Amino acid sequence: MAAPNFWDDQKSAQAVISEANALKDLVEEFSSLEERFDNLEVTYELLKEEPDDELQAELVEEAKKLMKDFSEFELQLLLNEPYDQNNAILELHPGAGGTESQDWASMLLRMYTRWAEKKGFKVETLDYLPGEEAGIKSVTLLIKGHNAYGYLKAEKGVHRLVRISPFDASGRRHTSFVSCEVVPELDDNIEIEIRPEELKIDTYRSSGAGGQHVNTTDSAVRITHLPTGIVVTCQSERSQIKNREKAMNMLKAKLYQKKLEEQQAELAELRGEQKEIGWGNQIRSYVFHPYSLVKDHRTNVEVGNVQAVMDGEIDVFIDAYLRAKLK
Repeated sequence: MAAPNFWDDQKSAQAVISEANALKDLVEEFSSLEERFDNLEVTYELLKEEPDDELQAELVEEAKKLMKDFSEFELQLLLNEPYDQNNAILELHPGAGGTESQDWASMLLRMYTRWAEKKGFKVETLDYLPGEEAGIKSVTLLIKGHNAYGYLKAEKGVHRLVRISPFDASGRRHTSFVSCEVVPELDDNIEIEIRPEELKIDTYRSSGAGGQHVNTTDSAVRITHLPTGIVVTCQSERSQIKNREKAMNMLKAKLYQKKLEEQQAELAELRGEQKEIGWGNQIRSYVFHPYSLVKDHRTNVEVGNVQAVMDGEIDVFIDAYLRAKLK
């Protein structure tokens, strides 16, 4: 960073600064954990010499906090696969069921937004298509922060809701499904060949809440990759050029992810493994009625406080899945 030509390439310079800051944060966090551990040791030695119930209670409480923070720090170090440190592009798509499943998608949108805010991540809405009565037909988020993709890759799959529907006058129980897709945001260094003749590009007017911020130009962009059928849309910017640029980055990320999945499926076939079809299998069930429970079907982790989960407390599921995968 002290080199005289460091700022000649702005994008490269920012990447170096981001990496340096992330490494500094890790070192500072380790130093803090080490200091807290040393303090606990001193307190423990004091208690051996002079027992004190109040001080012992404080020691136990602080030891629990330290173990929790250490576990989170350990997981950060274990997230070392390619692109784990990148920002994440997260998409939610309701399944069949109309308003009920669209409402479930909006609840998941709130859950992931709350989770990201608690992590100190920034959330940018790239595309948003509201439902006719309630909820959303689809939404695409860019979640910016160190290890955002590393954490959120654990959320890819189908999420199932069981509840008494507020949209059913008879008060019957309904089951709804929403698929969650997560890909890393890729930088310009990743080479993915996309031929112009393979693209169908449409422009349309951005949908929004209206009022003074309503967009009156056809600035939203939809790109269809004809060979794969992959469709990406972006309407977060007022400029059509910027929306197109972001949409192309999203397409690049999806094509890269598809390539990786094909390689993994091929390896699994060679090993003779039985691979589940991700989109056809629910990864987690959220039961509001007749009892209150959220269960992850991959790790069997269960949480009885559904409201806390819907408020963004999903780290217990992410942690369990990633540790099982790393093992």
